[in-house]
Amino acid sequence: MAKLLSCVLGPRLYKIYRERDSERAPSGVPETPTSVTTSPSSSWDTYYQPRALEKHADSILALASVFWSISYYSSPFAFFYLYRKGYLSLSKVVPFSHYAGTLLLLLAGVACLRGIGRWTNPQYRQFIAILEATHRNQSAENKRQLANYNFDFKSWPVDFHWEEPSSRKESRGGPSRQGVALLRPEPLHRGTADTLLNRVKKLPCQITSYLVAHTLGRRMLYPGSVYLLQKALMPMLLQGQARLVEECNGRRAKLLACDGNEIDTMFVDRRGTAEPQGQKLVICCEGNAGFYEVGCISTPLEAGYSVLGWNHPGFAGSTGVPFPQNEANAMDVVVQFAIHRLGFQPQDIIIYAWSIGGFTATWAAMSYPDISAVILDASFDDLVPLALKVMPDSWRGLVTRTVRQHLNLNNAEQLCRYQGPVLLIRRTKDEIITTTVPEDIMSNRGNDLLLKLLQYRYPRVMAEEGLRVVRQWLEASSQLEEASIYSRWEVEEDWCLSVLRSYQAEHGPDFPWSVGKDDMSADGRRQLALFLAQKYLHNFEATHCTPLPAQNFQIPWHL
Repeated sequence: MAKLLSCVLGPRLYKIYRERDSERAPSGVPETPTSVTTSPSSSWDTYYQPRALEKHADSILALASVFWSISYYSSPFAFFYLYRKGYLSLSKVVPFSHYAGTLLLLLAGVACLRGIGRWTNPQYRQFIAILEATHRNQSAENKRQLANYNFDFKSWPVDFHWEEPSSRKESRGGPSRQGVALLRPEPLHRGTADTLLNRVKKLPCQITSYLVAHTLGRRMLYPGSVYLLQKALMPMLLQGQARLVEECNGRRAKLLACDGNEIDTMFVDRRGTAEPQGQKLVICCEGNAGFYEVGCISTPLEAGYSVLGWNHPGFAGSTGVPFPQNEANAMDVVVQFAIHRLGFQPQDIIIYAWSIGGFTATWAAMSYPDISAVILDASFDDLVPLALKVMPDSWRGLVTRTVRQHLNLNNAEQLCRYQGPVLLIRRTKDEIITTTVPEDIMSNRGNDLLLKLLQYRYPRVMAEEGLRVVRQWLEASSQLEEASIYSRWEVEEDWCLSVLRSYQAEHGPDFPWSVGKDDMSADGRRQLALFLAQKYLHNFEATHCTPLPAQNFQIPWHL
């Protein structure tokens, strides 16, 4: 009876991974609790095949889940309609509650039938036995056997906890349960006394901003967190996860962040290969509808690096909702996991982000200054201009206030706090982070990210002459136009390097630099500005969602 109950309450099983010929874990690397090897008894090489009873019951419950999701999103309109029609009176609500209770009992019966179907399937019984044994004792052997199954991730045991004693040694004080530290926006009206009357006046605007951010705003900003989209993408996600596990020897792990969210991660270890770049770990931060199963993780994998991918809170196996605080909390535990469980030093970690993933990437760079490098692909400087682009102009005040208070993705501000090497990749046909049309390359917010970074690091070089010539270079939409501008100003790269190296040797590496003082000619500042812009930003002739080829994944320049 206990086994039958476990089958009724157990998670949905998707796939049993095929048997591999030999252990692929590299020698000399400490085995982690989530290392994926093949159970000797595993002989199934296909998606899990449920019996007819389980299959049909699963279909009914999945359909009910979709209807519930649709009802949830449409509930405000439904309540308004029912109120206008007079259906919310007590005489109408009581019969409706009876119907709802009957439906719930029927769904509970379907769930019991599904459990009976699972109980008659030896594959599921073997899986549930391994899962229960792992929850009782998370030994390496139990975790090794559990890793051969792909199932509903909420039942996966936690592999790494943010409060593990060794995980806070190198952090700056460590996060509290309220979350890690974020840069807070300055008040819109500085110097205004924060009296009780002013607070009362602001209250309606604050309530409106909160409601917009937690309903429409968050779902527009992170559509990947919408359940219906995840349901539609589920076959693709399962296929991508199977490829990572079976072909790349990926190791899945669940990390518990300080806010209680569980973060779904996938690690591919290349330290045992002959490729030297395998000693470096690339942590990938996906876009607003990206998942590690099918996202930008493929680029550093093809380039031969060790890779750690993770899903935003509320995406696929990760729990929670993707607000900036939750995003930063998730990124913190991912970096801690890479350092203290996977055994990578910060100097061997590269942060690679695509699109909106630039927020967590720049937060990690700001919070872990010893990280080796940061690569931002198709990212932007600030969310406000992009939010204003898609909303009515009459909403400008509400949109700005909502973003600043609840969805403040201040990438440029965070990136300027990082002292290490940075590479920005600009898509010349980007249709997402341009504020006008894709053909208007000067409206690409990647330009603003570059200018803000260079102006912070080299303020004297990026004075009037330098800023003007870099803007001209950014207007180039092809490599030929770039080369033409570069040659027009006769940039002497050897001279630029000697000037920068001399300054670094005399004043040290910390930014901002005062190189380019008044004793340098305007022509010299132009040359330095163009030289630095070309080193910090590379163009990629593609649209926003085109996968970045492995040959375009390059380590950022540094002296």
